Amino acid sequence: MTGRKDVWAGMGWEGWADHADVARRLDEGADPEAWSGGRPLHRAAVWGTPRVVAELARHVVDVDALQDGTTALWEAVWSDRPDNARALAAAGADPWRPLLGGWSPGRLSLAGPTPDLFEVPERMCNLSLVEQTAARAAAGLVAALAGLHYEGTSLACVAGINTEEAIRRLEAAPADAEELKQHHEEPWAYGFDPNLQIVGVTTVRGGCVITQPWGYIASTPGVVTRLSAGTLCYGLYANPKSGDQGRTARDGNLEGADLHPGGSPAPGDSPEEVLASYLYQHNAAAYACGFTGLRLTDARAVAGPPDVWVELPQRNYWQP
Repeated sequence: MTGRKDVWAGMGWEGWADHADVARRLDEGADPEAWSGGRPLHRAAVWGTPRVVAELARHVVDVDALQDGTTALWEAVWSDRPDNARALAAAGADPWRPLLGGWSPGRLSLAGPTPDLFEVPERMCNLSLVEQTAARAAAGLVAALAGLHYEGTSLACVAGINTEEAIRRLEAAPADAEELKQHHEEPWAYGFDPNLQIVGVTTVRGGCVITQPWGYIASTPGVVTRLSAGTLCYGLYANPKSGDQGRTARDGNLEGADLHPGGSPAPGDSPEEVLASYLYQHNAAAYACGFTGLRLTDARAVAGPPDVWVELPQRNYWQP
């Protein structure tokens, strides 16, 4: 903040909703262009109110200034803050400026919960049939998994095969009923490693889901590559320590690793990747299902009980 006193000092996320405090800070010389390594208008677009957004918009040089490749209007649309988006548009922000993956805030809003947020100019394209289909499918998956707590769970979402075929590919055997009963009654009492071989398998529309509610094994390279022969598989581990981790396999080969399903897009992402990030934000399990074309109507395939519990053979599953 060159030549200005740090009047934003002590400003927290909740402060962007306090118009009187924001206006006071601006009157006292707070820089409307910079706060804690970012732009105040971008933060207000997500955390503030329309009144705060309008106040800041009056003070900035460019209401469409970029931060990490996006405008404040993009942030408002992405964060489902339609009132803030309208305030920014009223202040002169451009809904149709192409940004990440060629998407503009206005076109992105057509795929979200407020498709009538902006009037679409004749020169702009509506969503394609493929994009409309993706948006509908995502809405269904997000609704099916709403409220699901899956921290510590691993999944393998596989296109085009059923439970029986998944078990065959994994060379799995039925889990011991008594051992499984004891595990469910006291899941941590028998140690962690022995239980890593047990997974649930469930047929769903479009394929099947392999799940392990207490460990990472379902997402490992050795599982996803075996399952992906002639098809596509997405492995997810909701790591309690480091967050959601994804990997993809196609026709027996690993394609992607260290992925962040349900996270924010990055500059350079394809239009399809940006749209998927928007539709499945903060919902890694739905993202994994959607990536492989699975259509769940409820959370059973992820949270259990599955169609069948099976035990995997002993092998190094960190090897494809």
